[in-house]
Amino acid sequence: MRGRGRRAVPGWVALWIVVFAVAYGTNVPTPLLLHYRATLGFSPTALTTAFGVYAAGLVPALLLAGPLSDAVGRRRVVVPFVALALLSTLAFLAVPVAPWVLFAGRFLQGAVSGVVFSVGTAWLGELMAATGDGGARAARLTAVALGGGWALGPLVSGLLGQWAAGPAVLPYVVHVALMLPALALLPRVPETLPPEQRRGDGPLVNLGVPPGAGRAFGLVVVPIAIGVFAFAATAVNVLPLELEPVMPGIGVAVTGLVAGLTMGTGVVVQPLVRRLGTTWAGAIALALGAAGIALGLVADVAGVWPLVLPVSVLLGLAYGICLATGLTLVARLADPAARGALTGTFYACSYLGFFVPLLLAAVGGGHGFVPGLAGLAVVSALAAAWLASPAARALVTSPPPTATGRAVPRGSAAPRSAAPPPPG
Repeated sequence: MRGRGRRAVPGWVALWIVVFAVAYGTNVPTPLLLHYRATLGFSPTALTTAFGVYAAGLVPALLLAGPLSDAVGRRRVVVPFVALALLSTLAFLAVPVAPWVLFAGRFLQGAVSGVVFSVGTAWLGELMAATGDGGARAARLTAVALGGGWALGPLVSGLLGQWAAGPAVLPYVVHVALMLPALALLPRVPETLPPEQRRGDGPLVNLGVPPGAGRAFGLVVVPIAIGVFAFAATAVNVLPLELEPVMPGIGVAVTGLVAGLTMGTGVVVQPLVRRLGTTWAGAIALALGAAGIALGLVADVAGVWPLVLPVSVLLGLAYGICLATGLTLVARLADPAARGALTGTFYACSYLGFFVPLLLAAVGGGHGFVPGLAGLAVVSALAAAWLASPAARALVTSPPPTATGRAVPRGSAAPRSAAPPPPG
């Protein structure tokens, strides 16, 4: 009976559950920042720092995890970090008595995300390919795991943190309850990279930018990449902090709703990028972001908190379109032999957007986020105008030459290197 039970859960299903559980946990602390502000006296700058250190842990893990897994295998890299996801959630339970744990926990969550969202999702794709499922289905299921976890985690956490007993405890207990069966399923996930196929002689870090693509990547793809999480982080982390005084008794719940709505909208909108056209979609995304930031500024100045709901939709649209457009451009620009590396570089640039709330706080000084939000709206609008210009669109219209001087054919097969798929 036990053997049949073990065989009843395919390896890819077990790993899908693991990825979902880890993604769920990454945003559980986000709505609770308002609770910590009220109970522990954190300043807005401290809270935005707690949000930003997530990226400080994530970016190096994102760049290093793929090449490491190519050398030692997927399992040896992923399993320890899934266990670390559980330990980091347990650590948050100590925040009320040791506030510094909030920052350490967010850093650990970033490192976990960098590994699981890259190597873990590549491992999932390889498992599904071994069963005969196409890459498109694997990408859709990965999108559901990541996007669903990112949206549900803060939504449930916000509702529990607002109205349940033990607001600094119960949201994390729910995540622990998800992680325990996920960890139990990991032994059922087979390794997909046998020793004879591993690469131990590659560079530790490979940005993957091919010859001739530097200007296109730096001037077009990088602004789009930064917009991915700059808009999402502003919606989730900045506006609820600013509007907390006019949301008595509902601030934590509204923050969870904003996070769920922003991330959920970003997941739903991504298939529309094909209809928008890749050369125009980046400009549209940045324009939507500028409009969302401007409306958020109105909400902040006027003290009208319900406006954060349409702001969440606008910034969720901007986040999702930026993500899908950037990954499409990466596939167009990359040399087939380094597509995984260039995708990882795109993700590393996108997570720099998590530092935007901290930058906005620094710009405002002691005057809140209003000056920074105004500046971000202007910069986003200017970036949208640049991306819509003929010069910018010409940079990404045709594929760049490879090191051999020939154009990279579109639709070439992706390399084996572990690279993160779209998180939505």
